[in-house]
Amino acid sequence: MNTQRNQWLAVAGALLIIVVVVLYNGARMNTNLQRPLPPGQTVNTAASVEVVAVTSGHYQATVTAYGNARARFQLTLEAQVSGEVVALSPQLETGERVQQGAVLLQLDDRDYQAAVASARSDLATAQVSLLEEEREGDQALAEWQSAGLEGEPDSELVFRQPQLAAARAALEQSRTALASAQRDLDSTRVKAPFNALVVERVVAPGSQVQAGTELATLYSSDSVEITLQLSPQQWQNLPHSGTVALKAVNGSGQWQGRILRRSLNLDEATRQRSLVVRVDAPLEQTPALLPGTFVEATLSGTGQDGLWRLPATALSQRSEIWYVTEHNTLSSFPAQVLFSDQEGIYVQPPAALSQGEQQVLVHPLNSYLQGMRVNPTQPSRAAQPVVAQPIGGEADHG
Repeated sequence: MNTQRNQWLAVAGALLIIVVVVLYNGARMNTNLQRPLPPGQTVNTAASVEVVAVTSGHYQATVTAYGNARARFQLTLEAQVSGEVVALSPQLETGERVQQGAVLLQLDDRDYQAAVASARSDLATAQVSLLEEEREGDQALAEWQSAGLEGEPDSELVFRQPQLAAARAALEQSRTALASAQRDLDSTRVKAPFNALVVERVVAPGSQVQAGTELATLYSSDSVEITLQLSPQQWQNLPHSGTVALKAVNGSGQWQGRILRRSLNLDEATRQRSLVVRVDAPLEQTPALLPGTFVEATLSGTGQDGLWRLPATALSQRSEIWYVTEHNTLSSFPAQVLFSDQEGIYVQPPAALSQGEQQVLVHPLNSYLQGMRVNPTQPSRAAQPVVAQPIGGEADHG
């Protein structure tokens, strides 16, 4: 019982000591607050903000976009006629390259050779029939004239004109049939329609195919194209022509391309336009630019005057740029990023701020208010990003 009482007394004593200390410190703080400040001294309530000094300059836009390298032609090669696969080219294998016109596979052509021979025979017969009709027509005309008859006969059959027309039509039909039979025969030898990379082979020797049966997949190898989706702002910064720096997103290679064409429509889903970049002889590059490679494309765009280059963090979540006025108060303006690169973002300041040096906040907060008093501080040199000079040397101050 005595032990418990002693514990309560110890706790009560400790609380009493704490209360006395708090009251004493509060009294001293109140005395200090009531003490007048020395003449000329004021209480500093301005918040410290980190700023970077900027001036307007001339900068060249950089347009960056991404896309997949795709072969210009991607073809599923199909049989034009039916038959048995009797031979395959050794080049018709995945990863092999074939030249335009190379025979990739051979179908059994015996029936097609017979059809060509039959068509040739029919053509010869039609030629003979036409000659006979022409001779009989000439003979009928001579008999008409020798009989002293005048005018036109009552029927065209007298001079055998309908028979002659039928013979000529039969001859034309025979020629068309021979050409068709020859095309079918030629189609038994399946050829590469362009210089290509074999992506896949589907058939094997002995395969029975019909017209339309898939035989192989070919990608053209002369060039690849990269389609880049660009925003309206990127289009404004785009050069009319020129080279495009390409690099694999996974870092496996770099290449040079050129602007091939520009779309004249907007994508219904993204509301963006497409720019097509071409790389010639992609498989001859070092390293080879393989179809399907995901690349980053960088284009040097047009030059623009009167821009600020700022750290990317200077753009607030509300897309505003905050700066310190000459009275050490905060102000801001809505900004649109015209372009960006590894050095930072580029914005167009209001005309009133385009002259001279301005102090822009590096890390603006959502809690900042217009007219708020601040104490601007420069970041330490070690923490400052490397800032390249504007095009043409020093910034344009007017």
